[in-house]
This record gives sequence, C-alpha cells and structure tokens, in this order.
Amino acid sequence: MHKILLLYITVIFIGCAEQSKTPDVVYFAGEIVNPTSDYIVLYKNEVVVDSAKLDKDNLFSFTIENVEEGLHHFDHAPELQYIYLEQGDSILIRLNTMAFDESLVFSGSNEDVNNFMIEMFLNYEDEEHLINSYYKLAPETFSVKIDSLRNQKLVELNTLSLEEGLSNKAFAMAKASIDYNSYLYKEKYPFYHKKKTGEDAFHKLDVSFYDYRNNLDINNKDMVYFRPYYDFMIHHFGNLSYMTCMKKCGMDSHLAKKNHLHLNRHKMILIDSMVQEKNLRDNLFRNVTMDYLLKVHEVSKDCDTFISDFKNLSENQYHKEEITSLYQGIQNLQANQQVPELLIENSNGVEMSLKEIAEIENTVFYFWTATQKRHFKNVIKHVKRLQQSHPEYNYVGINLKTGKSQWLAMIKDYELDLANQYWGSDFQNIQESLIVDGLNKCVITKDGRIEDAFAHLYKSFSPNKNAMVSK
Repeated sequence: MHKILLLYITVIFIGCAEQSKTPDVVYFAGEIVNPTSDYIVLYKNEVVVDSAKLDKDNLFSFTIENVEEGLHHFDHAPELQYIYLEQGDSILIRLNTMAFDESLVFSGSNEDVNNFMIEMFLNYEDEEHLINSYYKLAPETFSVKIDSLRNQKLVELNTLSLEEGLSNKAFAMAKASIDYNSYLYKEKYPFYHKKKTGEDAFHKLDVSFYDYRNNLDINNKDMVYFRPYYDFMIHHFGNLSYMTCMKKCGMDSHLAKKNHLHLNRHKMILIDSMVQEKNLRDNLFRNVTMDYLLKVHEVSKDCDTFISDFKNLSENQYHKEEITSLYQGIQNLQANQQVPELLIENSNGVEMSLKEIAEIENTVFYFWTATQKRHFKNVIKHVKRLQQSHPEYNYVGINLKTGKSQWLAMIKDYELDLANQYWGSDFQNIQESLIVDGLNKCVITKDGRIEDAFAHLYKSFSPNKNAMVSK
C-alpha cells in the first residue's frame, strides 16, 4: 500500500511538473505520515498564501499562481518548516511527524536549496553540544574553530551551486543560513565564556573578533522572518546594548543584568536608531518587550512605563494587542490567584481543568513535547528526583505540540504514571494562559491557588530541603 501511495504521489507530481511550464504557477504537493492536523498551511512571512486539506491517504497539493519568490514556510500544526519557492517550481515533500524535521525530504525543482537548508538546520542542532564546549576557549581559538566550521559549510554550498546552478536569490538564502548561525555564536561568546570560565569580567576581545559586523545587512526585508537571521539580530542588539550600558552608563556587569528597565530601554533606542525595515523593527520591539515582561513577570510601574515606550515605537497594532494580553496574563498568574480553568485531557480522553487537578493536592505542573526527546528524558529523570526530595507536591506532566497517538505511545513506552500525564490539544491557549515561554518552566500550586506560576523546574527547588528557592 505504501508503494502504491508513493507511485500515486509521483504521478501527480510528474503531472504538475509538465504543467509547470507556465512560469507564474507553483505546484507544491506531498505526503504527511502520522499527521497531527488535517491541513497544510503555506505562509509568506506572516500572511497565509493558501491551505490544503489532507485527503484520506494523507496527501495534499497546492496550485499557486503568481507566487512571491523567496522564503516561505508551511505549517502542519503544531510544527512548521521553511520552503524556498521560485516561479514555475514543482516541489514534492514527504515527512513523518514522529521525526518532523529529520524525515523531511524535498524533491523536484529547487530541491537542492531546500534540502540544503534543512540539512543546515539539523546540522546546527547537532553542533550545539560541540559549540558549548568551545565557549570556554580563548577568543582567538574560539574564532578559528567557528570560522573553520563555517568555511566547511560554505565549500559544500559552493560545490552544490556549481553542480546544480542555484539562482542568486536561492544561493543568498542558503548562505544566510550558514552565516547568521555562525555569527550568532560570536555574539553569544562573551556572555557564555564568562559563565563557563567563572571569570569576574568579560574577556577582552581583539577588534577583529567582530569583523563580520562590517558586512551585516540589518535591513534585509527578504530575511526578516528567517529564524537564523532574526535570532542573530536579537542577540546582536542584546550584546550591543549590554556592552554600551557598561561603558557609557556607569554600570558593572552585575548591575546591568539586574537593571532590566534601563537595559531594555537602551536596547529599544538602539533598534530605533539602526533599523529602518518596518517589519524587522516591529518584530524586534515585540521581542524586547516580551523578553522584559517575562523576565520581570510582575505588575509594577516599571512595566507600565516600558509598555508605554513600546507602544510609542511600534507600528504593529496586533503586536500591541499581544503585549497587552501578555501583561494581563501575567497579572492573572500572580501568587495567590486562582489556578486557571484550563482544560487538558487525560489518557482516557477525559477533559479536566487545571483548577480541578490543583485542588486535589499541592501540584507542580511541568511541560514536555515529543519533538525534544533529550529534554523529555532529562525532565522525567529530574521529576523522579524531585519526587524524592520534595514529596509534598504531586508532579503533573502536560504534553504540548505532539499528536495524541504519539503522546500515548510515549507515556506507555517510558512507563509513566498515567494518572499524572495530560495532553494539551490547544497549544496556543495553554501557552497564552500559562505563559509557557520555555519547556523548563513549571507552575507550582498550593491549597488550590498559584504559589509560583513562573518557576523553573531545575532552579526553583532547594536540593537539600523541602522549600523553594527564589529565582
């Protein structure tokens, strides 16, 4: 049956390719194994281009006229990934949601640049442990190693371009996936090096360490929504504002870290003065404001002041509404507030509210997802340790961004207590209601009310006594 389906897809695809002689039409089709949603949605930046419903064989297809060339992304909730499209393309994908990114394969026109970018995406995930070991090195040695890794990838890209004839725009996008990930490591270096080595001050860097900054394109509208580019910009402006505050505002590193309002206002001023591209400006303003509110996670005049600053700078009305909603959510999650009436589903398919669960006994709600297996395994081990050191709490796992069948399979495979494992079908609602900004977050309740809705599973418990420690 599987071979028949593949043949069927191929026949459709060949038909699409024949028709693709029409230069203003793009065909995009494929198969989703173990689907977690009924739809594939194609986006250009934040705008929906089109959507397609999976048929009974989990196949889909798009026919798109007058596509805007460049980077797009497709969403199969709760996952998404990039796809590069040019006029006249016919592209086929196949993926298995059990390993969404790892299984994704592109075929057809522009398959080379798309497969290269997914390869780079996975490559940088695999490199994470290696790069972490480099941060303790001296800056000159660190720079040599990062540059060497970057050059190896550039050689691979240049070879691919010579063999397959990538367009200039496709080559530039693929090169950006290499460059901005590598540059990001250098923006992080002074902070990670200080942490890894325990040095009292930031290590002095040679003027050549940041040479790549001379060639940055800070206003590239084609890459505003490209994760490597955007992540780099976030850390770049964070680095600039932090170092500038230390030099010009009379702060040492400890004070700069603590003075969230001053530091983040400085960051907003830098972005305002240096970035002209509207969408990038607005996205960076949004990121700084969210980061500030989530770090402080309290109700104060400082927060009111910063939100006012944000609203004066941002031109994006949706972002303004989003920040207002976030701040309201933070207010709702302050200590002694009632636990939200948020519905999650147990292994028998019965919905229960967080409030109902929290009223039974003092509870720690923690989060995990099937897409991050290493995190999941670490969390399960850590929760077992917490059950021994802090038995006064019941530990309840909430699964996010995972298909229901995969979630059930995982809790059975790892022999987890079914009574304390729940599935969140509406990720966005859970994320917004509980302000889940990272998987190490946990929500601690006591006597049916919130004790700490912004706790950290690894940092908020004393290892030696039955008491929480302040963050």
